[in-house]
Amino acid sequence: MQHNNDHLVQRVLLTNDDGIDAPGLAVLEHIAADLAREVWVVAPEHDQSGTSHSISLHAPLRVRRHAERRFAVMGTPGDCVVMAARYLMRDAPPDLVLSGVNKGANLGVETVFSGTVGAAMTGLLLGLRSIALSQSFTRRDQVRWDTARALGPDVVRRLLRAPWNGQFCLNVNFPDVDPEAAGPLQVSHQGAGLLLDIGVQSATDPRSVAYHWLTFQRGARDNAADSETAIVAAGGISATPMRFERTDDSAFDLLRSAVETSLQR
Repeated sequence: MQHNNDHLVQRVLLTNDDGIDAPGLAVLEHIAADLAREVWVVAPEHDQSGTSHSISLHAPLRVRRHAERRFAVMGTPGDCVVMAARYLMRDAPPDLVLSGVNKGANLGVETVFSGTVGAAMTGLLLGLRSIALSQSFTRRDQVRWDTARALGPDVVRRLLRAPWNGQFCLNVNFPDVDPEAAGPLQVSHQGAGLLLDIGVQSATDPRSVAYHWLTFQRGARDNAADSETAIVAAGGISATPMRFERTDDSAFDLLRSAVETSLQR
């Protein structure tokens, strides 16, 4: 495999939420090899989808060494980033955190639940440049991994050359098209996404005990042309800068006015 010798970072940390054996992580390793001199993998032992940026506070973390600079953690993506930056790599922390490549897009409000995005947010909290990457699909058994594999190195390289002020991480989504058909990289807003509701499907197991599955219900929503959902649907590559500050300014003004009025009565 030939890689560009123009490394932009010395040391990169790779993680995900699909688990250390996930195919998307192998794609991410291909991307990272083109960008960094030293690649570390610290990923969950098992699938941790939907864990957001949660960390484990009520149970010990177990770490299993797979190979040099390759570890699996019995924990969340957030746990993996903390364990890597503050323990496994504490003598030489990563210059960059890459999370993914997730099997499925992370768009709109669904990013609140995403462990892939959560790992990047944890990296942001620790003061590390962090990028989450996801590959959208239409059919679960036909994921176009070649799109993220082919386009990922240039996308990350371009983003790393942009100004970073330490106040955001990035959420990148690749479209469900072949690499040669993909549109350009575009900076996007988060937007609403496609999540309409969260449902519960209930059934009874062979021992006559009830169990329940939570299910995302998706459909068309109003998304602006510069939203990540609209860009990816049109075949483009989206990159959304994300932060922890979630205060709704319009609600803030209305609420403050209402509270101040009530105090005057």
